[in-house]
Amino acid sequence: MAIANVLLVDDETPFVEAMTKRLTKRDLSITPAFSGSEALKRLKENDKIEVVILDVKMPGMDGIETLQEIRKRYPLVEVVMLTGHATVESAIDGMKWGAFDYLMKPCDIDNLISKVSEAAAKKRQHENKIIEARMKKITGRMI
Repeated sequence: MAIANVLLVDDETPFVEAMTKRLTKRDLSITPAFSGSEALKRLKENDKIEVVILDVKMPGMDGIETLQEIRKRYPLVEVVMLTGHATVESAIDGMKWGAFDYLMKPCDIDNLISKVSEAAAKKRQHENKIIEARMKKITGRMI
């Protein structure tokens, strides 16, 4: 089983291709997307995605706008923001909108995998709490 099911979103095709190879070798399951709108489409198609690695600077729907939509539509999916153009403002915006973390390109691959692993664990923990609450509600009705 993979460490995590990841959606990798960046408008730079060579970056996505290289990172997909590197992360797959490190036991992550990667789904690529090349824009914010494609990312939302992939999330709709694949409910197994746990973590999104999301570039901040993209044409059209940028990373912050994409993050906002992910938060609205898929609140349990964790998002790690990744950028080569970091500003304090974009980092604050990302964290304000619920990003799990914010990393600079180029980032250390081990650090990225660690963050993705932590983010996937957080998502699984939230899902388990929801299941437990539903089970308590169901079993409470039976008594």
